[in-house]
Amino acid sequence: MLRQVAEGVLVHRSELLQNNTVVVQGTAGALLVDPGITGAEMGCLADDLRAMGRPVVAGFSTHPDWDHTLWHPDFGDAPRYATARGAAFLHELLSDAGWKDRVAEGLPPEIADEIPLDLFGRVTALPAGTTRFPWDGPEIRIIEHPAHAQGHAALLVEEPGVLIAGDMLSDILMPFPDPAAADPLADYLAGLQLLEEVADSVQVVVPGHGSAGAADQVRPRIALDREYVQALQDGRLADDPRIGASATYGTDWLPAVADWHLQQFGRKTD
Repeated sequence: MLRQVAEGVLVHRSELLQNNTVVVQGTAGALLVDPGITGAEMGCLADDLRAMGRPVVAGFSTHPDWDHTLWHPDFGDAPRYATARGAAFLHELLSDAGWKDRVAEGLPPEIADEIPLDLFGRVTALPAGTTRFPWDGPEIRIIEHPAHAQGHAALLVEEPGVLIAGDMLSDILMPFPDPAAADPLADYLAGLQLLEEVADSVQVVVPGHGSAGAADQVRPRIALDREYVQALQDGRLADDPRIGASATYGTDWLPAVADWHLQQFGRKTD
């Protein structure tokens, strides 16, 4: 079911991983950002858009993780975009004859058979350095940064001030630095800095997973993510409510991921 979070901006939530598909209404139809994640959920979203009389005119993938690059036949053949670096990653993956098996290895086993991969990753690269989304709709700023994944980008729908944050600023997931980056922690902090620079323009933040937050939650979420990463730099785990005793999501797996983060990224002090 679609839920409006701001004028002209709606969110469709998946069940298992609480992925947020964001719908931005334009003049001729809708922009879909990170649609997912099961076939039934995407079919439901297509039905909702059809009932609203809003055809899909464009798609955008905030980054090349499997759950942010899906598509469904009922969305039609609208152009799907990603940053140049994000698209390059996906194109290289799809050039491997065994790409489907590689992607399938990372799917949650509970729903792996329900996730359609036939249209996975078929994105068009925006020119490097593109800062405005090319469409007939509200002005959308593209904020590309090095945090979390290659070619990651947030979108700022300037009016009414909605920040589509991709896999950052979640109320249920702590930061996931990119293990393939040369300096994952510094990259993550650089991404947070870019998001902080637009924080005063944000009325609603929509993370890739979890709940949307109002304007007064934007800076606290940035601060919480920053503290997690800086704690790793200090060789310790932060006292983070998303992995603490008060956590309500992922209690059976997120603490183990946090421990792995500390082993993988933690910088030991003298």
